[in-house]
Amino acid sequence: MTTPRPIADLTADEARRIALRAQGFLGAPDRRSGVRGILRHLGAIQLDTISVLARSHELVPYARLGAVGRKTVEDAYWQDTHSFEYWSHAACILPIEEWPHFAFRRRAYRNRPHWNHELPDGAYDQVIKQLRSEGPLTATELGGAKRTSDWWDWSGSKVAVERALMYGEVVCVERRGWKRLYDLAERAVPGELLHDELDDTECLRRLVGLAGRSLGVGTRADIADYHRLKGEQVDAVIADSGLVPVSVEGWGKPAWADPAALETPPRGRHRTTLLSPFDSLIWERARTERIFGFTHRLEAYVPKQKRVYGYFAMPVLAGGRLVGRVDPAREGRTLVARQVTLDGPKAVPAVAQALAEAATWVDCTNVRVERVDAPDLREPLAKALTRVLG
Repeated sequence: MTTPRPIADLTADEARRIALRAQGFLGAPDRRSGVRGILRHLGAIQLDTISVLARSHELVPYARLGAVGRKTVEDAYWQDTHSFEYWSHAACILPIEEWPHFAFRRRAYRNRPHWNHELPDGAYDQVIKQLRSEGPLTATELGGAKRTSDWWDWSGSKVAVERALMYGEVVCVERRGWKRLYDLAERAVPGELLHDELDDTECLRRLVGLAGRSLGVGTRADIADYHRLKGEQVDAVIADSGLVPVSVEGWGKPAWADPAALETPPRGRHRTTLLSPFDSLIWERARTERIFGFTHRLEAYVPKQKRVYGYFAMPVLAGGRLVGRVDPAREGRTLVARQVTLDGPKAVPAVAQALAEAATWVDCTNVRVERVDAPDLREPLAKALTRVLG
């Protein structure tokens, strides 16, 4: 693909600020639209099983809006069929209006020749029949999620309902205690959206445009990664996606931007907060390093003795920069910072503020810091916490 001539040359700082605004971290948040507005704005919110302070899909709106109630978050996602869960960047909550634009992926799953789990004869039809007569149901209610205690050893009904979800015949309409609640798409998806009429090109054009707007500015790889598209899929539609070619200082690769993001300089108040490692601002590690000069890896699956920053180290965003990390835990009503990594003394007030706000959000009345990577900053952090906690 021949890259068109850039229509604008951005400095690295301009690109960073455009990305922050596009992701909802620069300027006043739209509180009237709330969690649903955040979902539409981002286009995809990743789900993950890990819960420390809260699950990642709760942390994402919290990071932008502040201490929004956790029940409010769940209700905003699932009530009135406002969203659906599907494979995007990973397993993600997606705005329900984007259902037609994932037709390309549903078709790909239907044509997939090989699967990790064998589908027993009759299991698929039985699951559909049971959901039609009894649904919505969890995998347990459909006959059990597993054959044995091994996490990978799915039961026939679990294999069938997950296959039906990928095909688009079944929808996850809610998470109950992390269990998917399944229902038939014909009941859960509004009739005007329940179709696979859009061809692959139309679907991809929409998702590439959405990714570019959610990122503000990004490389081909950034845009492809947002909904886990292939590079050649991006190449095929980007010229008609509404995005415009730009160059960014120091990126070394062509980039594309949302033209609306170029119209006005990004200004406003910066958010200070803890970020989920699965937040779309930072979920693509190469992009995070390029924009923020910040290397971050999730260490939850790294042996404890080999961890550098902790089990679920959460980057701290302040002043539009990533200024440290906190590996949190909870003990009763105490938020425990098992390990705090600070990018110098200037990061201390921001990390203290982020910890205090997070503690309040999860109904903790105290913060205990166990380890600080720079011992000389332990006392300044303790004093800062005392001030902000009152």
